[in-house]
Amino acid sequence: MSFDEGVAERIREVFAGRHDIVEKKMFGGLAFMHHGHMCVGIVNDTLMARVGPDQYAKALKLPYARQMDFTGKPLKGFIYVAAKGFETDKDLMTWIERCEAFTSSLPPK
Repeated sequence: MSFDEGVAERIREVFAGRHDIVEKKMFGGLAFMHHGHMCVGIVNDTLMARVGPDQYAKALKLPYARQMDFTGKPLKGFIYVAAKGFETDKDLMTWIERCEAFTSSLPPK
């Protein structure tokens, strides 16, 4: 499994002290689970963002975002964000907030 440890540490800092977030290796990288649901993650230096089906088309129009096609087929509600798209802490936080807004709407597992 390959992921950028620097990006992982940045995400860990955002979620520091949170008991509702768990790290799990998946999708060939590292995922951060929110109440049992994949919220955000990292594969290599790319952010995996679970924005949900309602925000999917809108999120794909944002700079550096593209379809998450881990299986060769796009996963609806999940996108990849290139490293340039979350270069600043503010950009990373914006993506995490988008993802957490969706996973907060799901029932806990």
